[in-house]
Amino acid sequence: MFLAFLCAFRAFVVQKNLQQSTKNIRNMEYRQIGTTDLKLSAITFGAWAAGGWMWGGNERAESIAAIRAAYDEGVTSIDTAPVYGQGESEEIVGEAIKGVPRDEIQILTKYGMRWDVAKGDFAFKSKNNQGQDIDIYKYAARESIIKECEDSLRRLGTDYIDLYQIHWPDKTTPIQETMEAVAELIKQGKVRQAGVCNYNVAQLMEARNYIRLASDQVPYSMVKRDIEKEVVPYCIEHNKSILAYSPLERGLLTGKMKPGYHFAEGDHRAHLYFFKDENLRRTDAFLQKIKPIADAKGATFGQLVLRWTIAQPGITIALVGARNAKQARENAKAMEMSISQDEINFITDELNQLQLVKDA
Repeated sequence: MFLAFLCAFRAFVVQKNLQQSTKNIRNMEYRQIGTTDLKLSAITFGAWAAGGWMWGGNERAESIAAIRAAYDEGVTSIDTAPVYGQGESEEIVGEAIKGVPRDEIQILTKYGMRWDVAKGDFAFKSKNNQGQDIDIYKYAARESIIKECEDSLRRLGTDYIDLYQIHWPDKTTPIQETMEAVAELIKQGKVRQAGVCNYNVAQLMEARNYIRLASDQVPYSMVKRDIEKEVVPYCIEHNKSILAYSPLERGLLTGKMKPGYHFAEGDHRAHLYFFKDENLRRTDAFLQKIKPIADAKGATFGQLVLRWTIAQPGITIALVGARNAKQARENAKAMEMSISQDEINFITDELNQLQLVKDA
């Protein structure tokens, strides 16, 4: 009886080790963040849509499956925020990572976007996942950050956050107060590294007076390259990593959206100029020009776009969301293909000819 149990246990251990080694030999890259000892997977799971809010709802089980599928493909880093689903995204992430050794994953979350207090800089009106009206405020005062950190740790089911980022600048709170609060959390061991989101160069320069910043998370895609003018050169010069969010421009660059595309109720994309019919036509025409490269590699448009993105100067990480396990695996497999400098140059040359219209 005991011998049979021992044999079964050994078989289980071998299988688990095999699964672990399979994950580890994936072609994922792990990149150093700033000058810190933190490394993130080049493709990082973006969990905004997992929270459902502003994306027309979500399926909790599918979101959890997506995060786990991404992890199996070597995506060890997950970016979330309290405001995504008003806590739901963090809870989903916490549930998805149960059973995974904590030192094998990196949790990125944020602070400074409150829906439960009317303090700070009013951002916009919205509706929660239950359809109730809510007001969103940018608020990054010390006491708010301390509270938000505790709430995030509880929802995520962990005792520390790998990268803690201000979500949006708060003009009502001095940057010094905000950064000193995060420095306090680092000293307490609740946060490993400090980052920011949506900071311009002036804000980055001020923040560095009070804390060592690892990164700036900013929007960057083939059709939104504004940061190349100032933020990218600054971050390269000062060894700050850039975490590019919305690299697929919320699905625009996947090639799956054609003129007449219908969004679910509550999906914020319906009101963005990127998704007007004329821009869908222009984007599709560009994608058709680079299709031979994707076809030759057996890659999807999304995979080719992601590979181009993380090959750009100064771009360290691409944050990509996924609604289900299939999408998550496809995103991760972008790292299994190679791309030459000639191919990058060709894509960029074609891209430079693409002009979207904001009044379409």
